Amino acid sequence: MKVKLPVREAILNRQTYEAPAEGRWGKVRLDFNENTTGCSEAALRALRRLSGKELAMYPEYEAPTEELARYFGVKPAELLLTNGGDDALRVFFDTFVEPDSHILICEPTFPMYRYYAEIAGARVEALRYTQEMEFPLEAILQALRKRPRVFFLANPNNPTGTLVGKAAIEGMLRAAPRTAVVLDEAYSDFSGVSGVPWIRRFPNLFIAKTFSKAAGLAGLRLGAVIAQGESLAMVRRAMPPFPVNAAALAASLAAVRERRTIARYIRDTKRLREWFSAQLTRRGVRVFPSACNFVLADFGNAGPAIFRRLARQGILVRERSKDLGLGFARVTIGTQAELRAVLRVLDQGR
Repeated sequence: MKVKLPVREAILNRQTYEAPAEGRWGKVRLDFNENTTGCSEAALRALRRLSGKELAMYPEYEAPTEELARYFGVKPAELLLTNGGDDALRVFFDTFVEPDSHILICEPTFPMYRYYAEIAGARVEALRYTQEMEFPLEAILQALRKRPRVFFLANPNNPTGTLVGKAAIEGMLRAAPRTAVVLDEAYSDFSGVSGVPWIRRFPNLFIAKTFSKAAGLAGLRLGAVIAQGESLAMVRRAMPPFPVNAAALAASLAAVRERRTIARYIRDTKRLREWFSAQLTRRGVRVFPSACNFVLADFGNAGPAIFRRLARQGILVRERSKDLGLGFARVTIGTQAELRAVLRVLDQGR
């Protein structure tokens, strides 16, 4: 017997989100831009120290927020902790977006912007990166004149690796004073470019952060929103009272207190990104410039066969043939040993 319930039209009419494949443990995971070296020992020790009584309590946020605000260089009133980076994006829809209102994105990009927009019943205006994966600044500036409720920009962008410079970002902020401009900075640790210093100049600027990448805490789900205090107060009204769990708080505090592990991972990733890009180029693979912990590569017509060979050897990459074209894949910058394993598979087919 079919169950008939009053499901919203926006839910019925949207495509379901394809979650990451299961069974990834033990494989070479170069498909979801995780920190493949793992989190710091300091974070692990903090988790082991948690007592049963602490886990039986609801989390307290005042002291962790003060310490993490210092880490980001902002005031506590300018920082909102969230249940992962995805939650840091969802809250903008709860705050600003109503059914049939207008949001602006530039694709290909992180799919959660469109995912949340479709659930909210919003109208999505999607511009495109060029075939060279360049950001269409002039087209975006024109689109901002229509006053979308929210403009989402991953900077640097996933999956293209594209970094939009500070002058362009400032121009967009000035062009859109009535639009919430959300800079998704999941990968900014690898680019060195952040809009955080501008939040007091631009009340329409919001920064989304995550501890899933450089800090290696994807399994604990901790994100953050940074903005001018008065603007962030509006977003805070849309949040539940206990969005972040005690384990995520303990591990993140330990990770930022012992910053050497994060700094070493960022340094090694940037070095290996350049080395791996050169190795792929030498083998005839087109690699696009990246400011992230991954590279976007075009393996050409041989791509599907290469991806199958990699999968048979337990090496996972993120194929992007459906949205970018045959042979495209995003490859996480893992350890040098993991990247050498990819190169060996390429060399076997030559």
